Amino acid sequence: MKTAATFPWIACLFLLSAAAPDASVAQSGAVFRCPGKADGADEFTNLISVEQARDRGCRTIEGAPVTVIQGGRTRPMAASAPASSTPRPVESRVDAAAQRQRDTDARRILETELSREEEKLTALRRDYNNGEPERRGNERNYQTYLDRVAQLKAAIGRSEADIAALKREIAKISP
Repeated sequence: MKTAATFPWIACLFLLSAAAPDASVAQSGAVFRCPGKADGADEFTNLISVEQARDRGCRTIEGAPVTVIQGGRTRPMAASAPASSTPRPVESRVDAAAQRQRDTDARRILETELSREEEKLTALRRDYNNGEPERRGNERNYQTYLDRVAQLKAAIGRSEADIAALKREIAKISP
């Protein structure tokens, strides 16, 4: 007579089947999408049996990979705050003189950027030469020349948009 010790793989199989809490869960390997509770969010799980999934109204997800993202810890709200309120950022007052100084610094920086961008636009327009820039020595191929013309035109458009944005930002800052 042969015992389980003679066939160690049988003993391992027996131990694994005894250790599994629900054989249908271990065998199915299915992922279920169960209807959410009051919050409306669906629950995805592979930890319930087919019977439990059927009882809860869950559907089997087949063929679609499921990515699990660990949720972070949530901080409990303060006991005095109502449950529906959200924390608000703390607003701090800035001294009027400090705000004027900040505005002055911001205006100076924006005006410097504006003058730099206007100089760049002037140089781009000079190179563009109303759509007919001079050909360079490495532009024997006409398509290379056309590509450079298109790049110059696009750069002029971006520069004009940047100048308009800088002017809008300067207009927002109080004088």
